[in-house]
Amino acid sequence: MRRRIRSRIRSRNPLRTAAVAGGIALAAAAAMTASATASTGSATASPGASGPAAHADAASAQRTLDVEYFTGPGGHPRHTEVPAATPERLARAAGPLSAKEAAADGEVGSVVENGTTADKLDVVFIGDGYTSGQQEDFHADARSKWEQMSAVQPYASYQDLFNVWTVDAVSNQSGVSGDPSKDVVKDTALGSYFWCDDIERLLCVDTAKVESYAAKAPQADLVVVLSNSTKYGGAGYTLTSQVGYDGIATASSDHADSDQIAVHETGHSLGKLADEYFYPEYGTYTGAEPEESNATKLSAAELTAQQQKWYRWIGQTSPDGGTVGAYEGGRYYPKGINRPTDNSIMRTLGREFSLPGREAMIAGFYRHASALSSRTATATAVKRSAGIEVDVPKGASLTWYVDGAEVTTANGKTSVTPAELGVPGDGATHKVTAKATDTTDAVKDPALRKLLSDSRTWKVTG
Repeated sequence: MRRRIRSRIRSRNPLRTAAVAGGIALAAAAAMTASATASTGSATASPGASGPAAHADAASAQRTLDVEYFTGPGGHPRHTEVPAATPERLARAAGPLSAKEAAADGEVGSVVENGTTADKLDVVFIGDGYTSGQQEDFHADARSKWEQMSAVQPYASYQDLFNVWTVDAVSNQSGVSGDPSKDVVKDTALGSYFWCDDIERLLCVDTAKVESYAAKAPQADLVVVLSNSTKYGGAGYTLTSQVGYDGIATASSDHADSDQIAVHETGHSLGKLADEYFYPEYGTYTGAEPEESNATKLSAAELTAQQQKWYRWIGQTSPDGGTVGAYEGGRYYPKGINRPTDNSIMRTLGREFSLPGREAMIAGFYRHASALSSRTATATAVKRSAGIEVDVPKGASLTWYVDGAEVTTANGKTSVTPAELGVPGDGATHKVTAKATDTTDAVKDPALRKLLSDSRTWKVTG
């Protein structure tokens, strides 16, 4: 799905105290096309320039985005505003890539391919600070990082819903600006740099350059930038791109805990979950009921009585520890907002998703992926003897129908022929339908469960 892009130019506000309808501004969207212009060297108007173009360049140079950053493994995140483009002192050098390097720049590779991009959730890793001779290192780092991310639940149970791609961004120099010290400057494809906003562990990028590389990959739903570094750091950008992905996660490639940053950020982009940590200075929340599924003004008793939000999970033991209830503090406010559990990954890195959080993540997976996928086209008729192959998640039920009648002997089979299903060879056109339903007990909300079913129908000619 493509969403309309909104633009907002704001002054920096580390605690994001801007009010919207009595609450806080949880998202800052970016106009990626304009920032792309800024990132290609025209962010600052040339001397003596005037008129609309100069004003547009100046506006692009001032555009900021909201980012979430992490001061260390196991710590609570913070937020700040950073430039969309890399600062001028760190901007990529004018020297072009060689012909050989340019030929490799932007090359797309497959790490995991479970189905078509229309049927799967497509994760795109883009490397920064890798030279032309280090692209295989980047591929290895991407595979390793995905293995770490996909070991976390509910990713671990749904790995077959994902495709994973790499996009090679060839850098002139190896490494990342700001590593190991603030004064280090590297000439890299995406302009990655530590000490963003004068915060050592905040790892920023030029978002328009990320956009240009992500656009090369098939239907990017999630984008992770791996910066070539062993230093701990990362960030989560709140934006909506023209390509269609929501947000960018950055992480250092070779730090063991940086995968947790990316997992937390997908809690926002996929699960549409709120942060569950808070700042003491925010005081008491007095706005409307939050839209996120893991934040509420209601107590546990009120949630149950009104059958709201995560009431179905209350009293159950959660994988992040403790019991699901209503714990005070969340969405940056210490009072007036409750969260489902004491300390999930949406509050502290290194934790698990809570039961309500897992439910939201699974629903997010299915907003991009399908419970049933197939490489057998439905646009053209198939013959009785032709094979029809489908793919379903582990644990999903699979039912086959011929002209609306269930063929119970074929249930669960992922490869069939119409003839095996009993389609008669009478010369008439018949219909074969496959229907899959994920029966997981990790999703209780009936509205979300609707996302967990899908079907395909093929016309069969005798």
